[in-house]
Amino acid sequence: MPKWMGDLLVSVTGPRMTILEADYITPAIKKIRFQGDISKMSFLIGGASVIRVSDTDHRNYTVASYDIKKGILEMIFHIHGNGVGSRYIDTLKTGDELFISIPRGRAVYDPKVKRYLIFGDETSLGLACSFLHSLKRNEHDFHFYFELDEANRDAPQLLGLENFTVFPKNGLFNNEKWIKDLPVFQAAGWEAAKFVLTGNARSVQAFRKVFKNIATGKVFTQGYWLEGKKGL
Repeated sequence: MPKWMGDLLVSVTGPRMTILEADYITPAIKKIRFQGDISKMSFLIGGASVIRVSDTDHRNYTVASYDIKKGILEMIFHIHGNGVGSRYIDTLKTGDELFISIPRGRAVYDPKVKRYLIFGDETSLGLACSFLHSLKRNEHDFHFYFELDEANRDAPQLLGLENFTVFPKNGLFNNEKWIKDLPVFQAAGWEAAKFVLTGNARSVQAFRKVFKNIATGKVFTQGYWLEGKKGL
């Protein structure tokens, strides 16, 4: 995006948020709590907000939780590699101010669905947190599957997530035969669950193919990143 357009986006649409807390859950997972006027924001589970990470670059991040009365929202960031988004987020500290757009996207959560399987990697932790409250409040059966680097394997527990299984990030979710043998496809009733598949685009694609072949429920997919592709 041209710099002048980014400047216009910030000046017109706001709001400007102030960082209250910025903590590293692991060396590569950063949780940031922002405060500002979010009273006119419309939140939906899985909705993505735009953050300006340089004069010309913008990235989408999921709102993990929010409190409209207190004007607080939280996001979970994966700090990895040397990408412009990671470099910017890594520098953020308490007291910094920045622009965060109104969340937008498709409705992912359906309260009528009885069971949920939510899959992803480090980039999906914010989405998982955004789901948790509604899943518990409405008494869904749910489980989280995460493929994580060894250094981040404790991140789901540290973030307060429940009913999760952590798998090593070693290419297992590119193996359709292995995916087919996962416990979720063996348990009675889970063939009709809703699957929410995010994170690594190749893992998402393989998981979705298996799901389509053997399950009957609904599936939502969104690759957050792909090796060798900038800004997915």
